[in-house]
Amino acid sequence: MRLQDKVVLITGAGSGIGQSTAQRFASEGATVLVVDIHEEHGRETVASIEAEGGKAAYFYGDVTSLDEMQQVVDKAQAEHGMIDVLFNNAGISNVGRLDEVEPDAWDRVMNVNVKGTYVPSKCVLPSMMERKQGCIINMSSCAAEMGLQKRALYAATKGAILSLTKAMQVDYAPYNIRVNALLPGTIFTPFVENYLKNSYDNPDEAIENIKKRQLSGELGRPEDVAKAALFLASDESNFMMGSPLYVDGGVVFGKNA
Repeated sequence: MRLQDKVVLITGAGSGIGQSTAQRFASEGATVLVVDIHEEHGRETVASIEAEGGKAAYFYGDVTSLDEMQQVVDKAQAEHGMIDVLFNNAGISNVGRLDEVEPDAWDRVMNVNVKGTYVPSKCVLPSMMERKQGCIINMSSCAAEMGLQKRALYAATKGAILSLTKAMQVDYAPYNIRVNALLPGTIFTPFVENYLKNSYDNPDEAIENIKKRQLSGELGRPEDVAKAALFLASDESNFMMGSPLYVDGGVVFGKNA
């Protein structure tokens, strides 16, 4: 029970990595505050946790809205106590070369991914600073560290999040707040599955090509990232500060001969 009696807020917890992490955190004793703009999905995550005897609550909140997220945080803290861990997981993707990216798409993805990391953090940090205790996990990506074809906008946001993580850690270390980043490779989430079906004539072939990028020869699963997030959220990672944690099957630093 590595998160016994901890209160954890996870954005984008209605599906994929967020849902898997919420379930894993609850199984380790945390009270999980599920934030998602899709109420049905968010409540499904809560129901799955409660069915296993865990503690969870759903909150509707747009991570790009300071007013909405402040209301979520205020209500969450009033009902469940101070937030010990914030996992900024919510995010969206984009496919295309830079010249193919339209301004509205640029603004939308930057808004959700980068501002959507800033806003929840801004709302949660004051109470963490007051208590001199807290843990923040930001969702970056291996795309922040390597060039991937037709991922210019997505990579830009994830690079920004990685840099933000390092800067935040310097600022909040005096308050005993740890800030680290997760850098997954290609994880087979419902979002990725749907993207492959809609973007390729032969999705199975596309999957096999993506597998070849990773030394593991396989795509990651949401549970793989959830395990890494659990490590960062727990006291086991006390000496990790401002660090990128790779969960990528070897795609960044490995190369098949």
